[in-house]
Amino acid sequence: MIADIAIAEKSFGPKLLMSGIKFAIDAKEKVGVVGRNGVGKSTLFGILAGSDTDFTGEVTYRRGLTVVATAQEHHAIGKQTVLQYVLAGLPEYTELSRIVETYPSTMGDDMRKIAQYTEALQRFDDKGFYQIESDIERELETFQLPGIAHQPFASLSGGQKRLVEVVKIMHSQADLALIDEPTNHMDFVAKKQFIDWMNQAPEAMLVITHDRDVLAHVDRIIELKDGGCQSFKGNYDAYLKQNAHSTGTAMNEFELIEKRIVNLKQKVIDYQRLKEKSRNPQTIQKFKRLEQVSRTELAELQAKEKPTFWIDKESAENLNYKVAAQYDKFKAKNIRMTMKSDGSRSKHVLVSAKQLSLGYDTPLFTAINIDLREGEALELRGRNGAGKSTLIKSLLSLDNSIQVYQGEMSLDNHIRVGVYEQEVSPTYFDMSLHDAIERVYLDKNQAINETKIRQLMSDYLFTESDGQVPVARLSGGQKARLQVIAMLANDPQLLILDEPTNHLDLPSIEELETALGKYGGAMLYVSHDDYFRQAMGGDVVQIGM
Repeated sequence: MIADIAIAEKSFGPKLLMSGIKFAIDAKEKVGVVGRNGVGKSTLFGILAGSDTDFTGEVTYRRGLTVVATAQEHHAIGKQTVLQYVLAGLPEYTELSRIVETYPSTMGDDMRKIAQYTEALQRFDDKGFYQIESDIERELETFQLPGIAHQPFASLSGGQKRLVEVVKIMHSQADLALIDEPTNHMDFVAKKQFIDWMNQAPEAMLVITHDRDVLAHVDRIIELKDGGCQSFKGNYDAYLKQNAHSTGTAMNEFELIEKRIVNLKQKVIDYQRLKEKSRNPQTIQKFKRLEQVSRTELAELQAKEKPTFWIDKESAENLNYKVAAQYDKFKAKNIRMTMKSDGSRSKHVLVSAKQLSLGYDTPLFTAINIDLREGEALELRGRNGAGKSTLIKSLLSLDNSIQVYQGEMSLDNHIRVGVYEQEVSPTYFDMSLHDAIERVYLDKNQAINETKIRQLMSDYLFTESDGQVPVARLSGGQKARLQVIAMLANDPQLLILDEPTNHLDLPSIEELETALGKYGGAMLYVSHDDYFRQAMGGDVVQIGM
């Protein structure tokens, strides 16, 4: 064991976020951390990384353990280049570099410094620091970030900074790596590179992710739920099976509590009546005591919050009738998507491209052919930067600087289109969530009123207080749910989805896949989530190599 985590309590003001969090991490163990959006996964990482000390409990690391973490905020970076930022985040690099570079001119005959210099040279070589700069530049290129090593780190987009954080972790040679949502902005090649590294890396890892491709390769999954945590040995498939079993047991226990509450309520009434009818002082005291005991137990049981029950769709379909009935009764609230599934729509062509070549100063790709009809799905597949987003922007006439070098492309201009983009438009950042939902509908000439806004917020798991939060301050998962609301606002006949599973938690991803599976219109999508691609199916158009 290299780490022992025991968080008795973590609160934000009067709100208790988590309590009784207990788990350990073994050397070289790869652990996935999952949980609904907002349960405290990033807060947990802040505690483990030492940046959040406002909690009750203890985090104990093995003596001499080196811990690194992907940064959640990037303040005081100044004019550091990307390469300088990564190197500064590598344990020992800064100090060893200082000794190697400065001691030759200052140590003279000082034997202590000579010994330190000799030891530093050996350590510098052992850690591979002599070639580290070229290694980092090569890794950045693998993650579709060529030529940025000497650019200012502050100039990068949020997605690029996240990828740089992953590169930093990959070269840190730490004992324990804390990695937050590493693959959200990776294409399939970069993600494979990350998973291959994760599989063979000697360090232990704690990875916050809802990327099922990554979870398929972990040794254990820790789920944060209802303020506590539960550990599941094995990968994602093992987690689903164990979760279905443990959820069934938990539902039985909760149902017994509900029955006990009903029983206690009746007992309180019965003891009250018996007490009132009694004339003997001892008998009165007896029933009074029994009534108080029942009231105390009742209050304790009623104070327990209903647990969160979620079972994946496939496991739920295989439940026996009794457990299935319990699940229908108790299952956790999930996003509720309303999509038309009219199979009688015609199969006319919605999107067409013939020998298409697009780009800016030069072509990004050549000879692309598309024939997308009602009820069909089509995947655009290619590396980041190959031109997938450029093709979508051109299709929607969103960028006049895109040039058509060859061929033609058309979109049926009589159909309604819904678009799910990777990021929320900055146009909405300063608006409250409530006002952003209203603006989305008005921009699409759709009717909207207070009742509908409240219903949409409820359907997509927003609270009333969330409605007043500026969009810029929403979590990644909350922004993703706002994107789904925007996509469906005009009852679209064509959906264009760009990495829709990023930021969504596992139940919401499954709900999205289920709703899209029933959708009667056409879909054009980009995704590097193998599970999502298998669920959506459809033809594949390869963009670039």
